[in-house]
Amino acid sequence: MRAWNPPVAGSLRGPVVAVVAAVASLVVALAGVLASPASAASSSTVSSVGERAGGAGTWTGAWGSGLVRPTAPQPWSWPNWAWEGFADQSLRQVVRSGAEGSQLRVRLSNQYGHGPLRLTRATVARAAEGASALPGTVRELRFSGRAEAVVPTGEDLLSDALRLPVRPLERLAVTLYFAGATGPVGFHEDGLATAYRAAGDRTQDTAGDAFGGATSESHYLLAGVEVRGARTEGGVVAFGDSLTDGWGSTPGTDRRYPDRLAERLLADGRRLAVVNAGISGNQLLTDSPCYGDRALDRFRRDVLDRPGVRTAVVLIGINDIGASGLPDWGCGSTLAVTAGQVIEGHRALIRAAHRRGVTVIGATLTPFRGYAAYHSPQKERVRDAVNRWIRTSGAYDAVADLDRVLADPRPGHRTELAPAYDSGDGLHPNDAGTAAMAEAVADLVP
Repeated sequence: MRAWNPPVAGSLRGPVVAVVAAVASLVVALAGVLASPASAASSSTVSSVGERAGGAGTWTGAWGSGLVRPTAPQPWSWPNWAWEGFADQSLRQVVRSGAEGSQLRVRLSNQYGHGPLRLTRATVARAAEGASALPGTVRELRFSGRAEAVVPTGEDLLSDALRLPVRPLERLAVTLYFAGATGPVGFHEDGLATAYRAAGDRTQDTAGDAFGGATSESHYLLAGVEVRGARTEGGVVAFGDSLTDGWGSTPGTDRRYPDRLAERLLADGRRLAVVNAGISGNQLLTDSPCYGDRALDRFRRDVLDRPGVRTAVVLIGINDIGASGLPDWGCGSTLAVTAGQVIEGHRALIRAAHRRGVTVIGATLTPFRGYAAYHSPQKERVRDAVNRWIRTSGAYDAVADLDRVLADPRPGHRTELAPAYDSGDGLHPNDAGTAAMAEAVADLVP
C-alpha cells in the first residue's frame, strides 16, 4: 500500500520477500499457522494473554501499534531513527487512548531488536501541545518495582500497573530514556503522529523545549498502552495494511478509519476501545523485511494476544494481489497469487479468531484501478473473486462492504475510488473516505 508506490512517485520501497512457492506448500503452512500458543516472552507479557473483556479487574488494549524490523531509511522514504537507535537520548511519543481506565500499563517490544534493550527510565503523562506534558501529571513507570529494565531480544515487557485515571480519546505522552546505545530497534514507520527525541534524561520534563530538534512520524519500541477500569467493555482491533494504518489521511489529526470508528462508538455510548493494528505495505501471505511479518503470522501477536479484545476487523490482501510480479526494490518480491490462496489465508485468520472466541468482521478489498503500479485486468479478477467470497461465503461473522462504500458510483468506474474519497493516488482514502469506512464498520460491531 503506501510503501508500494513506484520509486519515481517518491514512495515505493518495493514488494516483499519470499512467498509460498506453490499452493501445496501454502496449504501445509496454513494448517499449522496461528495454532501455536502465545509466546511466553516474559512473565509480564504472559499475564495479559487471553484476558477477556468485562469487569473492573480486566485489562484492555487502549492503544497499540504493529512493529516491523529496523531498516535503514530508503532514498524514497522519509527519515527514521530505527536503524541508528538511541544513545543517551529521551524518546517522547504521544498516543491517544481509546478507553477509559483508572490504571494503565505500557507494553514495550524488543521483538525485532538486535540485542537486549536496556531502558534506564520511563514516564507517562497527560500530553499538552507538541512535545509538552501537563504539569503535575508525570508518573514514573516501573518494571517489577524497578525504574530500569532489560527487555531480552525477541521479547516484550509490560510495565507495572500505574494508577493514573485515563479518559477516552485522551492523549498521553510516553517518554523513554536510554543511557546507553540501544542499537537498531523495532518500529512502526507510518505512525502519522510526531515522535520527539532529546539529549539526556528528559523523562520528567513537562516543557517541550528540549525536544525542539528533529522529529519523526514513526513509532519506536512502543507496542501498546493498556488500561483497567470498570467503564470499559473491551476492545476492537482493526487489522490490515495501509488502508487501516491510515496512509492518505491527514497526519497528526487522528483521522485514520480506526480513530473515526473509536469516536463513532463513543458517540453511540459504546465503551469499546479501538486499537489500530495496520501496517503499511503488509501482506496476508508474504513476509517482508520492510513491511512486517505476513498477516498470517502476526495476527496472533497483534490482535489475539491483546488483552480485552472482543472483535477483529480484517482488511487485508490488496498488496498480495497488486504487488504480484512487481520488481524487487529492496524489500523483496512477490509471486503471483490466486484468489484461492488469498481466500484460504482469510479462512486461517477466521479460524484463529474463533478459537479465541473473538468475533471477526471481514471487509471487502477496496477499488485500486487508479493505482497504476498495481492494477491489471487479471489482478482485478482476483480481487473480484476474493470479494465475492467475502460477501457470500458466510465465513465471516459480519461483512463491511468497503468496496461498495468507497467505489465511484458512475457507470464504468466502479473499480475506481470515488473522487470524493480519493487521497490522490487512486488507492488510499482521504479523511472523508476514512470516515465513510468507519461508518460502514460501526454498526457491525457487537
